[in-house]
Amino acid sequence: MSEQESIRVLIPTPLRRFTGGEGRVTANGATVGELLAALDQRYPGLQAQICDEDGRIRRFVNVFVNGRNVRDEEGEETPLHAGDEVGVMPAMAGGRSAVRR
Repeated sequence: MSEQESIRVLIPTPLRRFTGGEGRVTANGATVGELLAALDQRYPGLQAQICDEDGRIRRFVNVFVNGRNVRDEEGEETPLHAGDEVGVMPAMAGGRSAVRR
């Protein structure tokens, strides 16, 4: 696959320290798991933030392929194709609920 045919990966702000501040990178892989491994070759430490030591996506991280959560697909084995867009979203927690008076 050429750069033009690569898979676009959207990197959230908390993980951009691994990508030199880049919010959008490209990589190749036949599956989400292969894509994450390829990203880790170029951006060491990134995969460990997304996956556990068994290569499974951490429960507090969501990964989307073309807007569809891979948890609703085949997880790390979700197939990828040239031109796909993958988004990584750490789960948000905390905050305050609104109090009505």
